[in-house]
Amino acid sequence: MFFSSAVRGRPHMGRLCSEGGSSGSGVLSVEHDGVPAPPLAVSYSKKRGDGHMLAVADEEGFVSIFNTRLQLPTFMATNYETDKIRLKSWMAHTNAIFDVSWIQDDTRILTASGDQTVRLWDVESHKALGVMRGHSGSVKSLCAHPSNAEIFASGSRDGSIALWDLRTSTTISGTEVTHYRPVSCVTDTHLAPRSKNVRRRKGATYSVTGVLYQQDERILATSGAADGVVKFWDTRKLKVPVVQTPSQHTRTSEGVGRVHGITSLSQDPTSSRLIASCTDSKIYMYDGAFPERGVISSFSGHIVGSFYIKAAFSPDSAHILSGSTDGNVYIWQVDNPSNPAVLEGHRGEVTAVDWCSSSCKIVTSSDDCMVRVWSLKEHEFTRHQLPSLFCHRLHCVSTSPSSTSNDDVSVIPETPQPKQPKSLASTPTSVLDSLSELHPNLPHGSSPRAKRDIRQVLSPVFDGRKRPRTIRDYFSHT
Repeated sequence: MFFSSAVRGRPHMGRLCSEGGSSGSGVLSVEHDGVPAPPLAVSYSKKRGDGHMLAVADEEGFVSIFNTRLQLPTFMATNYETDKIRLKSWMAHTNAIFDVSWIQDDTRILTASGDQTVRLWDVESHKALGVMRGHSGSVKSLCAHPSNAEIFASGSRDGSIALWDLRTSTTISGTEVTHYRPVSCVTDTHLAPRSKNVRRRKGATYSVTGVLYQQDERILATSGAADGVVKFWDTRKLKVPVVQTPSQHTRTSEGVGRVHGITSLSQDPTSSRLIASCTDSKIYMYDGAFPERGVISSFSGHIVGSFYIKAAFSPDSAHILSGSTDGNVYIWQVDNPSNPAVLEGHRGEVTAVDWCSSSCKIVTSSDDCMVRVWSLKEHEFTRHQLPSLFCHRLHCVSTSPSSTSNDDVSVIPETPQPKQPKSLASTPTSVLDSLSELHPNLPHGSSPRAKRDIRQVLSPVFDGRKRPRTIRDYFSHT
């Protein structure tokens, strides 16, 4: 089973620039009535404006919409020219906004805030359409359902994850805004481990830092600040995780383990690979079909000094983008983890990042109250077909189109065949040129003969057969 996707193929990136003066790149100042506000969330649209509309949410509770196709201001002119290209701006919350998500063909926007609510907004009129209450802590992350525009998930600092359905609203007399309650909720999802060999940090938070729907539309991946694991939940029976990754921790000189929390999650367009940004200043990659096997690759060189720093997979699955406490932006080639490209320009910690799905353009936000748009005008991602990763999680294929030219459009055949990794013909001399190398190919394997664990105890028996041990096994029986 296959689907057409707006994900583009791999371009040859020669040089990224954010100095403005050309269409699509520049520096945006985030301020309201002359008061600077640190941006905390950035998100490109998927369809609106051909994917060039940028939503920026900040610490003061404002949402701003920019058209990044216009000529953006330079750093020297940003303070008095940003207003000229800001299409819309409104106060969405009276507290900081930690995440934003475009939904319903980019006609609506969801905002997650420190006021413990999620709100639904009409993008054109910036009118409040709904408010979601159910969390008892700041809402830190959002993820829309892959195919159903009425469903989304949220994660909160109170340690809970909630599922919402916009078709299940309640009306409160005397108010114009529709109110919603979660259709399903799980608490204490990422508690700190209890062990004499693991140090529980004083004042540790049990926050859910990431929620991510998989492309099979049933599994929801979540990450936490306290336990350092990624858990995978079946949204049809949201009680216990189906599977989880090993915890990320290090040993101190006293032999005590220290758990490193996860700041964000991201995945490639087919969910075959998932990355988790960790507070030990590494980004860990997992096999989407067998996450319990542990890390298959890691990326380092940046500094993750807070839970505001995010990482993101590129639309072509070939690169990983991340912010950093040192004020730089880092981009890794997936099959070259040890040699990241470094983009300089920000003057504070770089936090939220995102990729434009329709062109070679990225956006980064920073504590310097600036948003930088980095663009390569003369190259764009080329369209190609992507196979459905999950036919009930029975197939896991690599999305590595072969191409003889950077301008060729590659189409994956309807019956994908395993491909052998290709050797690199040459190594670009420029660090930024290294972003144009080949896609990685992940090995395929069968379900391992795992030891008895919690999934075997809690998962149901299927027709007298063995209980599933991996996500792939789980869906082969459902």
